[in-house]
Amino acid sequence: MTTRRDSDSDTGLRGWLRTILLTLAIVLVPRVVLCQPFTIPSASMEPTLQVGDYILVSKYPYGWSRHSMPFSPPLPQGRLLGQAPARGDIVVFKKPNDGRTDIIKRLIGLPGDKVQVVEGVLRINDRPVGRQWLSTEVEAPFGEPIPVGRFQETLPGGRTYQTHGWGSGTPGANTGVYTVPRGCFFVMGDNRDNSLDSRFDAGPIPVGQSACGWDTALDAYLPPELGMGYVPADDLVGRAELVVGSMSPGASVLKPWTLVSHMRWERTFKRLGV
Repeated sequence: MTTRRDSDSDTGLRGWLRTILLTLAIVLVPRVVLCQPFTIPSASMEPTLQVGDYILVSKYPYGWSRHSMPFSPPLPQGRLLGQAPARGDIVVFKKPNDGRTDIIKRLIGLPGDKVQVVEGVLRINDRPVGRQWLSTEVEAPFGEPIPVGRFQETLPGGRTYQTHGWGSGTPGANTGVYTVPRGCFFVMGDNRDNSLDSRFDAGPIPVGQSACGWDTALDAYLPPELGMGYVPADDLVGRAELVVGSMSPGASVLKPWTLVSHMRWERTFKRLGV
């Protein structure tokens, strides 16, 4: 009798474990293999992405690395079925100097490219990219009203998108020449003067993290803030594909009616990267 009860108990425990594992697989496998939702907390990618946007990021375009999994487990570096991203992709990656924080920027420079910004104009391989002025509006991103220009930028290869700029006198508007190392990428925010990105040094990289190095000769061009530096291919999480929905400031689950009244309906199911 005792043996039978122990067997029944063991069977029940194994059943619960199987149920838990199956549930985790159902929840986690699509998130790891296919896509993952993210929210946009800052204005660094305006006007393309707005604070309060809810986006889907696909995992498969670049293959999979340890950063494709929750909590980035300490697995060997490298990517499974890795494929190179395209210039102009909106990419999510782990911040190089901590390996944990998810960052979203636009991929501007590929390995071997020379990237520079001169008076607010992006240059790739010694040639300015196409840039057309669209409008100027007065905004107050930090409390003080300033004129913000909106431009349409066209990368080599034809990728077109809009950017914001505050003028030619800001820290990131005039830089040295960055030569993108092998296995690394150069990223920038579309909100050019409100984005810490590859124009700014990432600082010390923890042991065990992928690293691209940094040209210390460029330090004279950089403000003291820590940015992203070059982004290693291993740190890529995925490609932003779709704005599923968007909430303007003030929306709260504690006030359910605001989830409707504050919805930016015009941004619902807005495709990215096209």
